[in-house]
Amino acid sequence: MRRSVLLLVMLLACVGCGGGIQAGGDEGGGTVDVAHVASPLFTPLYVAEAKGYFEAEGIKVKLHPVGSGQDAVPLASSGKIDVIVAGFAAGFFSALDSGLDLRVVGSMSVSDGNSEDPPSALEVASKLVDRGDVRTPADLKGRRIAVAGGPGGSGAYLLDLVLREAGISIKDVTLTNITNADMPAALSSGSVDAALTSAPFTEAIEKAGTGKALAVPPAGSSSTGVIYSEKFAKTGQAQAFFNALARAAKELQGDARSAPENIDPVAKVMKVESSVIMNLPTFTWRPDLAPLPDQLEAMQRTWLDAKQLTYGDPIPTSEFTDTKFSENAKKASN
Repeated sequence: MRRSVLLLVMLLACVGCGGGIQAGGDEGGGTVDVAHVASPLFTPLYVAEAKGYFEAEGIKVKLHPVGSGQDAVPLASSGKIDVIVAGFAAGFFSALDSGLDLRVVGSMSVSDGNSEDPPSALEVASKLVDRGDVRTPADLKGRRIAVAGGPGGSGAYLLDLVLREAGISIKDVTLTNITNADMPAALSSGSVDAALTSAPFTEAIEKAGTGKALAVPPAGSSSTGVIYSEKFAKTGQAQAFFNALARAAKELQGDARSAPENIDPVAKVMKVESSVIMNLPTFTWRPDLAPLPDQLEAMQRTWLDAKQLTYGDPIPTSEFTDTKFSENAKKASN
């Protein structure tokens, strides 16, 4: 299993390394261009495509891997991309504040608070834990912590939730922008004291013995979702796309998350054997993939407090969140 996990880590390090997106609005062709960060976090997207749910809704989907959701924001605003399935970042909210009209229509992976076999965790250098220097997240005050995207990335938001439960915040630590794929090496070398990351990187860190999981994001927290461009949100394809996505999510509840037919599509996207994905902790999704306004507001407050956003009060979520797609999909499936 260790070799398989390390193989997946290496492959994920190359996600988004290819050339630019050559999408471009297949006018009238029924093709939906989707920017995504290739990850098990977004399993509903891959399951829906593999099982023909998009085709059943009368649409074709073309997937475009990107390094981060923020990379796709200008592409969506310019009409080159219809949908973004990725993590949120402070830059997304800055784009909204600048006048870009994007709609958050759904959620993706949501933490279940599982501390036994967590898909995401705060990994602390083993030597610090073993010496008793770090017993709780509060003991990380003043220390260096790796988060993908730095202070304005989705990892910083999840880290802030973990730290606040211990009485501190991301303002009390030094955040280092390190990709998830590079975090195992950063912990091993001692360049950081801890890292907030997800599987398979948590697995690689623990298998190598360089880090130990100290805490997990609280149940119900989420930093990922589904974003529609303004133009796409007004088309008939928008509801059809979400219907297919929610159909897949509904089939990913409980033990079904580990069923071969739901694991194989992820393995195909990641270009690894299915056994690699099977051995990873499983993520969870709402069956209706409804957007999470409370999380979107909390993200803004985190980044406003950390000076990563420059506007005043949080943008009201009602201005950029649309629940009708998830509501209609839920009605259609009943």
